[in-house]
Amino acid sequence: MSVLDSVSIIFGMFVVTFGVRFVLFARAHKVVMPDWLERALKFVPVAVLTAIITPMVFVLNGQLTLSLGNPWLWGAVAAFAIGIWRQQQLLTISVGVLVFFLGKYLLL
Repeated sequence: MSVLDSVSIIFGMFVVTFGVRFVLFARAHKVVMPDWLERALKFVPVAVLTAIITPMVFVLNGQLTLSLGNPWLWGAVAAFAIGIWRQQQLLTISVGVLVFFLGKYLLL
């Protein structure tokens, strides 16, 4: 590992550590953030969750799978429908997981 790689890794760890602590202090109103940043930060959890779940739903065995035999897709569609209809997090998660497992063990 070169010196530049080591310095880059250390700088990256600094940025992550500072970022996490800054957000925590900001949420405690010790640091005042601009309103536009406050509004933008409300979308971060949704964006991160979407980035994590989307590949799981659409990619099976390294390739795009949009078939009816994809239990991840069934669970995601069911969770999306219930989430839009009822807007209750626990119900949405429960239905999505239930449909996924039913699809996984009944379809495959």
